[in-house]
Amino acid sequence: MVIRSAALLVLSSSLFIAGCSSAPSDNSNQAGAPTPAMAAADFTDANAALAEGTKLLDTGDTDRAIEMLNRAVEIDPDLADAYFQLGIAHALIETRDAAVIEEQVTPTPVPGEKKPKKVATTESEKAFEKAVAAYKKKIDANGKDDVAYFNLGRAYNKLNEDEDAAKALKEAVDLKGDDTEYQTELGAILVKLAQYREAISPLRKAIELDPENSRAIDLLEDAEAGRKRIDFVTDKKNANKASGNTNANSNANATSSPANTSKPDTKATPPKPAPTKKPN
Repeated sequence: MVIRSAALLVLSSSLFIAGCSSAPSDNSNQAGAPTPAMAAADFTDANAALAEGTKLLDTGDTDRAIEMLNRAVEIDPDLADAYFQLGIAHALIETRDAAVIEEQVTPTPVPGEKKPKKVATTESEKAFEKAVAAYKKKIDANGKDDVAYFNLGRAYNKLNEDEDAAKALKEAVDLKGDDTEYQTELGAILVKLAQYREAISPLRKAIELDPENSRAIDLLEDAEAGRKRIDFVTDKKNANKASGNTNANSNANATSSPANTSKPDTKATPPKPAPTKKPN
């Protein structure tokens, strides 16, 4: 009897444990279960794909961001902001890949061996070029679109087409001069072009609009320092030029004046003979 009771106790315990360790019911997935991420192909709205791609880019998931942004421009080929974000994403990938390449050992070139051809345009440049075209299209439709001009300038800046970037940013500032970001970007591109004197005005305006604009404050310091350097060099050149002109004039005057090289006339003038008197 004791053995039988013990066996029944063990069996009951086993059944209890088995019941507790059984698989959870389907109801457990209804609360707190993560929602699976949508694939790029699932998006049918270009702006929604752009928003998702931008969010992924901000969180560092660059590869998936590129997928989403490609989907955005696939849906809307004129979505300029998507091309711009796509350019940034590709630039991050290219920077990462370049760092890996630099860590590899560069082979010693063979004498007489031809250098490899220049690498074709990068994916980031292609994306920024498409962004430029799309922003221009927006401007053609609305010449008062200050945001399009601003982003056009930023896209040109990414392509290092600085003169065009400055023109576009000036248009943005002309349309909306009370935007501290517009003024800052214009000042930045002018500093990049070494047009320090021209950069000072928009940077001062940017700080006036936002005294906490640390980027504009730093850029203004650079612009004023650059202007001082140029003024110093210009003043020095003018001083050297003026000094050179003075020396040249002095030399010219010295050579143009006749030298007093005549020797004194040491020959005595012979006396005239006295007239001969005739005899009476």
